[in-house]
Amino acid sequence: MTGTFAVERMDGAAAARAEPEFRLVYAEVFAEEPYEETPGSVEANFRRFRSQVRKKTFSAALARTGAGEPVGIAYGYPLSPSTGWWDRLTTPVDDALRREDGRRTFGLMELAVRAPWRRLGAARRMHEAVLTDITAERVLLNARPDAEAAQAAYRSWGYRKVGEARPWEGAVLHDVMVLDLGTAGRSGR
Repeated sequence: MTGTFAVERMDGAAAARAEPEFRLVYAEVFAEEPYEETPGSVEANFRRFRSQVRKKTFSAALARTGAGEPVGIAYGYPLSPSTGWWDRLTTPVDDALRREDGRRTFGLMELAVRAPWRRLGAARRMHEAVLTDITAERVLLNARPDAEAAQAAYRSWGYRKVGEARPWEGAVLHDVMVLDLGTAGRSGR
């Protein structure tokens, strides 16, 4: 494998057209420990994906080799005022932290890189691409505490843990992490 790849930023329509590449990366990465996703849970994720890509504020990034082989994916969108994300925390947080208005918080739904291309900067480049031109004050994500490499990357990018949640029924406990974007721009993120 080579470290050469390009990152393409996509809106929802483009991501929908690239669903096979998103699915390939997702299914491969999340079949690994500690995730151990099943074909059924991958299918459930892509039913949600098909709904998510229809949001006009959806933002995605797909990394591919020069030959077109998928390397990694990232995607998300701003959280709506009625989001249930904050309701999943095991310990409630202050109302000021959980306030959403449809623009305040960008929810990073997925970020994944296939094993041969890890530690080459793909995750960081896709993270930056997804956040290009967003106007949110912060980014919110859920990360498994036992996903050590992901946790280390998020912390090095400036994310901080604000609580723990079970993002869906039957899920293991995840760390809820926030990256404050501030007004200094997003370079280096």
